[in-house]
Amino acid sequence: MNKELIIRSNSDGVDFALLKDGKLIELHKEEDSNNFAVGDVFIAKIRKAVPGLNAAFVNVGYEKDAFLHYHDLGPKISSLLQFTKRVSTGKLNDFSLKDYQFEKDIDKDGKIANVIKSNQSMLVQIVKEPISTKGPRISSELSIAGRFIVLVPFSDRISISQKIEDKGEKDRLKRLVKSITPKGFGIIVRTVAEGKKVAELDKDLQNLLGRWTAMCKKLNKAHHPSKVHAELNKASSILRDIFNDSFTGIQVDDESLYIQIKDYVQEIAPNKESIVKLHQSNTPIFEKFGVDRQIKTAFGKTVSMAKGAYLVIEHTEALHVVDVNSGNRSNKANSQEETALEVNMISATEVARQLRLRDMGGIIVVDFIDQNKAENRKALYNHLRDEMKDDRAKHKILPPSKFGLIQITRQRVRPEMNIKTREENPDGNSGAEVEAPIGILSKINHDLEILLKKDYKKITLNTHPFIAAFLTKGFPSIRSKWFFEHKKWVKIQPRDAYTYLEYHFLDKNGNKIK
Repeated sequence: MNKELIIRSNSDGVDFALLKDGKLIELHKEEDSNNFAVGDVFIAKIRKAVPGLNAAFVNVGYEKDAFLHYHDLGPKISSLLQFTKRVSTGKLNDFSLKDYQFEKDIDKDGKIANVIKSNQSMLVQIVKEPISTKGPRISSELSIAGRFIVLVPFSDRISISQKIEDKGEKDRLKRLVKSITPKGFGIIVRTVAEGKKVAELDKDLQNLLGRWTAMCKKLNKAHHPSKVHAELNKASSILRDIFNDSFTGIQVDDESLYIQIKDYVQEIAPNKESIVKLHQSNTPIFEKFGVDRQIKTAFGKTVSMAKGAYLVIEHTEALHVVDVNSGNRSNKANSQEETALEVNMISATEVARQLRLRDMGGIIVVDFIDQNKAENRKALYNHLRDEMKDDRAKHKILPPSKFGLIQITRQRVRPEMNIKTREENPDGNSGAEVEAPIGILSKINHDLEILLKKDYKKITLNTHPFIAAFLTKGFPSIRSKWFFEHKKWVKIQPRDAYTYLEYHFLDKNGNKIK
C-alpha cells in the first residue's frame, strides 16, 4: 500500500490531497481566512448563561457567539478560571502548575449559572468549527495535541488510546508516561505512540509544555476576545495525525512550504525526510497526480464504481442518504444473492472513502441491495467496519436492518467538503448545466469494458470531433491504451452533429449498441 500527500499552494489557501494507491481518499483545504479552526484556544468573554439550556453563549470574536454546554466546562473549571484571572492580571508568572493550589471540582450534574457569570474572562478551545448558521462549539477542557501524546492542563489522568489493543503495551506506555508527567497535567497517549521509547515521548512532552508556556505568556496583554494559541498549520497537523511508515511520498509545489514540511518531517521521522519532494514540472501538481480528475468524478450526486455499480448521494439538513445501485453490470455470479453481495462489498469500500473525502458528518443512512442470508449481511457489516478503521473521525456503525439499511453516525467538527462538479452547458443553452466534461472519459471507458466483455468482434465509437481528437492524440493515445489492455482495436469516427458530451457505440453492421 502506497500513501502519498499532494500539496497545492494557491492565492487563497493550500489544498491537501491524500492518495492511497493512487486513489483520492481525503481532501482538505486550509484557507487564510479560517480563524476558528479545531484546536485553537481563545481568551474569551462570557456573554450570558442560559439556565434553560444549562449552557452559555461566549464571545470569541466570531459573528455569532460560541456555544458552551455545562458538560464541556470540565471538572476543573474553577481552577482554570482562577488561574486565568491571576495570569491575566500579572499576579502569577509560574505556569508549571506544580505548586498551584487547585480549587474543588464542580458537581458533574450542576447548574452553569452557579459556576460562571456574564463578562467573566475564560480560556476556551474550539471543538467544532462554525457550520452553516451556527457559531463554533467550544470547551474549557483544554488540550494541546502532539505527535505521540496530548497534554491536558488541570488534570491528573493518564489515558491510553483504545486502538492500542495489546495490554502489555498499554501497561508499558502508562508506566513510562507516568514517570515523566509533571504535576498538574494529564496525558492522553495517541495510537502512534505504540512501540515508542521514553526519550521520544519526553521530547514530545517538552514541546507541548513549551507551547503551553508560550500561550500563558500571551494572556497578560491579550485583548478580549483573541486567539492565544493556534493549532498547527494544516500541513503540520495532517502530518502529525496521519503520517506513518506507510507514506511513500509527499509532493509540494511551493518552495517555502516544501522547506517547512521537510523540516517538520525531519523532526518527527528523520529517516523519511527524503520522501518530501518539490514539484517543479510545468504541469499543475493536482493534474500530474490525477487529483483534479478524481475530484470532478467523485463529488457529484452520482458516483460511479467498478463493474457498472454506482452510488446516489443525497444531502438534507438532518441526514445524508446513500443509495446503492447495481447499474447495468454484467458478471458471472450464479445467483442474485451473490450479485447483491459483490455490489454491496464494492459499495461499502466506496462509501467509506466518500465519508472521508467529503468529510460527511451527522447521521448517514446507506441503502444497500437487499441480502437474504444472515452470513452475507454480517460479511458486509464487517467489511464496512474494516474499511472505516482508518477514518480519524469518531464514528459508529449499526448492523444492517432487515431492509438492508445501515446507519452510521460520524463526528462533524468542520463544514462538509462540498465541490461543485456540474458546469455550464458548452452547447450554449442558457442556464443549463451538465456533468463535468472530464467525466465523459470515465463513462466511455466504463461502457467500453462492458461491451468488450460481451465479445463484440468490431466496435466503432461515434463522438464529437473534440472528444475524438482527445482520444486519438499522442502516443500512446487513449485508444492505443485500450488496444494494449483489451487486444481489440476501437475505430473512432468524429461526428459534427453531435453535442460535446454525446457518444454512441456501433457494432460491425453500423447499428447502435444500447
